[in-house]
Amino acid sequence: MTKNAAHILELIQSSDNHPTAEQIYDKLRENSCKMALATVYNNLAYLSSQGLIRKISVEGWPDRYDKIIKHDHLICKKCGRLADIKLKDLTEQLQLQMEDEVLFYDLKIGYLCPVCREKGKNPF
Repeated sequence: MTKNAAHILELIQSSDNHPTAEQIYDKLRENSCKMALATVYNNLAYLSSQGLIRKISVEGWPDRYDKIIKHDHLICKKCGRLADIKLKDLTEQLQLQMEDEVLFYDLKIGYLCPVCREKGKNPF
């Protein structure tokens, strides 16, 4: 693994949110790590392909990246905010409905986050 990839992996593993490539790039610059944005994208693709990070794609929003810990996501349909949710593992239930082996699943649940729900109540 390259030094750049190691920096990016460490940043994602220590993050409590789901950063975009641009947010990762900005954080690296804050930490005086000089890296081109294209290098960040290339290393994110590498880390994701190696199964070291999780790429989260949501239509209409930039891709975000997450550490590899089994959990699912709530996605606000209004602002795109991502939140982690830990549900019971569904692999066994899915397997009962399929003839082929389930290798993994990625559950994304659409909802309105508390901030957007509150804004919907307030006409101002």
